[in-house]
Amino acid sequence: MTTNRKVDYIIIGQGLAGSAVAVQLLRRGKKILVIDQPAKNNSSRIAAGLFNPITGKKMVKTWMADEVFPYLHQFYREVESVCKTSFFYPTPLYRPFISIEEQNEWMARSADVAFKSYVSEVFTHSTVPQVNDPDGGLVVQQCGYLNTTEYILSVRQWISREGTFLEEDFTEESLKIDTSHVEYNGWTAPRIIFCQGTRQSRWFEWIPIRPLKGETISISADVETAYVINRGVYIVPAGVNKHFRVGATYFFQDRSEVCTDLARRELEEKLGQLISFPFRVIGQDWGFRPTTPDRRPIMGQHPDLKPLAVFNGLGTKGVSLAPYFSDVLIRSLENSGTLNNAVDVSRYKSVYWSVPKIV
Repeated sequence: MTTNRKVDYIIIGQGLAGSAVAVQLLRRGKKILVIDQPAKNNSSRIAAGLFNPITGKKMVKTWMADEVFPYLHQFYREVESVCKTSFFYPTPLYRPFISIEEQNEWMARSADVAFKSYVSEVFTHSTVPQVNDPDGGLVVQQCGYLNTTEYILSVRQWISREGTFLEEDFTEESLKIDTSHVEYNGWTAPRIIFCQGTRQSRWFEWIPIRPLKGETISISADVETAYVINRGVYIVPAGVNKHFRVGATYFFQDRSEVCTDLARRELEEKLGQLISFPFRVIGQDWGFRPTTPDRRPIMGQHPDLKPLAVFNGLGTKGVSLAPYFSDVLIRSLENSGTLNNAVDVSRYKSVYWSVPKIV
């Protein structure tokens, strides 16, 4: 086939990472081709879309929260405006305390300037009727959830209007790489960006992406709450009245591509401990998140093949990390910014040089 269709970028994959990269390029007026098979985006499929700046068992401020969270709020609102739809729902998060000691700790920490913009209230007594919270709880702001299915679909439609979207599997054998550009089935571009999650391309199979299986359940419950609820599991509205997503499990060793009874029992047990209302399980789903050993994204140019770039490893925080770091990546590729060493793919270049090279 004669190459006669030119674009500025080819993007492989349109999950949370690929969608954010596409948005950054469309906003800059770039011509793009996106290749993706939507049915295979199972990590984005299971995502409840939760974003939360205070996370973990010890409830610490997440990495780069002061930069990442203001950016994501602006980013998703702008995409909603362009796409003329709704998928972004800023909502305060309520986390019940499990002891008086934890309550006292947060009474002190809430006065810390580092937490001022994230902690809105600390309750010292039971406050939320739907939750088992005898010792009160913490209300965190700048939280909420993204309807990931609606968001990805909206971005896909934007791509189809202003660029090109091919709903098909990417065939590695069809990619031809030159020093200054790539060619793929009649398309040519100076750059190609791989955003494939756990389905890595052979040119980036040396980067340490570790699949982390997660499962969620969907429940029906006759309840309303002004908060996202999170302790052991999260409870997030599912886009249908009285329906909620509950998750998620973390199984590094499980590679099965099925829902499991073990995960369902774990989620039901933790949910039962957290809430005070009856519920009915109406569904279950699974997926693999692309995680990294240092829990940081991986992005940047291939060490040898300069037209190739990668954006991967967003892990369990794709909704919050993808907007900010897609901008960082594109700025670096457009020579208007540099990559933080903590996220630059070059931090793994010693691994690359130690493996046999692909010709």
